[in-house]
Amino acid sequence: MTDDRPGSTGSFQRLLFHFPPETVHDLIAWILKVGGRLGWGRWVIERFWGVADERLNVQLFGIDFPNPVGLAAGWDKNAIAVPIWSSFGFGFVEVGSITAVGQSGNPQPRLFRLKDDLALINRMGFNNDGAEKVAKRLEGFTRRRLLKRIPIGINLGKSRVTPIDRAVDDYLFSLERLYPFGDYFAINVSSPNTPGLRQLQDRGRLEELLAGVQEKNRGLAGALNDNPKPILVKIAPDLTEPQIDEVLSVVERWGVAGIIATNTTVSREGLRTLVHEEGGLSGRPLRSRSTEIIRYIRCRTGGRLPTIGVGGILTADDAYEKIRAGASLVQLYTGLVYGGPGVVKRICKGLIELMEHDGVQSLGKIEGS
Repeated sequence: MTDDRPGSTGSFQRLLFHFPPETVHDLIAWILKVGGRLGWGRWVIERFWGVADERLNVQLFGIDFPNPVGLAAGWDKNAIAVPIWSSFGFGFVEVGSITAVGQSGNPQPRLFRLKDDLALINRMGFNNDGAEKVAKRLEGFTRRRLLKRIPIGINLGKSRVTPIDRAVDDYLFSLERLYPFGDYFAINVSSPNTPGLRQLQDRGRLEELLAGVQEKNRGLAGALNDNPKPILVKIAPDLTEPQIDEVLSVVERWGVAGIIATNTTVSREGLRTLVHEEGGLSGRPLRSRSTEIIRYIRCRTGGRLPTIGVGGILTADDAYEKIRAGASLVQLYTGLVYGGPGVVKRICKGLIELMEHDGVQSLGKIEGS
């Protein structure tokens, strides 16, 4: 076992916790946006927190991931800090959720810390600039050769103003506009903060959505004389086993490359903090449930369907647990808030220690073990 603490909270981090969470997030995002455009800024950060060890390399979806620890969707919604995330040691980054139409999201306050639980509650509501503006931003990064330091996933959601019956068109617009910039695309049908969105996990609606997405995927790839991009589906932790079985049946039928398990939960079970805020819960309380779903998917599919594990990962032990349950890659969001900028380096170092303890030379040897 490695040190199971998510990292000591420094004085600066304690100071930040005196301010509203979204205010702190926006301030740090602006700093990272500026730093990502400065070569010396990326170099300094990489000297402190960079990660490089070939034993952590993962080959998945035909993509080379330098390590299995990624930034989950929700932090860099508008892809403003993409150039800098590799300097913090991340092996990949998933931006978004991005909708076809830019939107301000739900009224503030909409992000809450549960420090005693190492958790967050958010009801952000897919606040983002919209596919058109984000695509132009990524085009600018491309011209300046600031992209492709690590793989980029793009998480797509439904615009709030779009009726559920027109959801497919909404996703297809975003997919087409952002297609050149994503190494993979995640279809988010599981956020609890957009009315009606989770209905897209129902078999009929999911069939229609994935059929449309994959047809568009093949068409866009053909125009580029390239292979279709990997499409993943992000699911909720609140699904029952029969509901998960239905999702798995649909995604395998339509050639989906993998599952992201899981999004935030509407459950409040086991919290120390007395809270009445609506929204999705993330962080340590979600760890066991997301791991349980990863293990279930592994067993039901015989390992045929790769999984990215998300939920409650704050330490190397948390990440190792998810990989042993069947995850090929893992993602952080709340772990970054409570673990600070060195969390990825600590997790990667801890993964190496755990691999050495188990006598394995690659993460593939313990995946699903």
